[in-house]
Amino acid sequence: MDVAAPTPVSAQEYQLGAGDKVRVHVFGDETLSGEYQVDGRGAFTFPLIGAINAGGLTSTQLESTLETKLKEYMRTPNVSVEILNYRPFYIVGEIRKPGSYPYVDGMTVVNAVAIAGGFTYRAREGEFYIQRKPSGQIDARPATPVLPGDVIIVRERFF
Repeated sequence: MDVAAPTPVSAQEYQLGAGDKVRVHVFGDETLSGEYQVDGRGAFTFPLIGAINAGGLTSTQLESTLETKLKEYMRTPNVSVEILNYRPFYIVGEIRKPGSYPYVDGMTVVNAVAIAGGFTYRAREGEFYIQRKPSGQIDARPATPVLPGDVIIVRERFF
């Protein structure tokens, strides 16, 4: 049984995906700065440049990509990217209020269960599955960290 080890979300390592919201600041040109939502394809539209594929990039990689593309229009572009909102996590199965919820940094499975209203009377309270991209399905415990985009499955007990 493969139980997930703690992996806190770090903005430097976190890969952007659909549903994330970022703030881009272009120093020296406030008209280009703003907040952008990553769409279902993993992209967003940026002034002057057009579509930017942010899916799978870290915030540092996105900064570099924007700076490279802005060099066509500016001498020395200096860009910073801040992640404002992470994509939601999902919780299904034997839970009172299954659905999609905003991700909170440092969240564990037990925190996610609490946000979703707690267990139903049929829930298996100590073992869970998490579907995580690209890892696939992993076995989890109450203290297993939850990452943005995870799908937590609360299993039914047999008796």
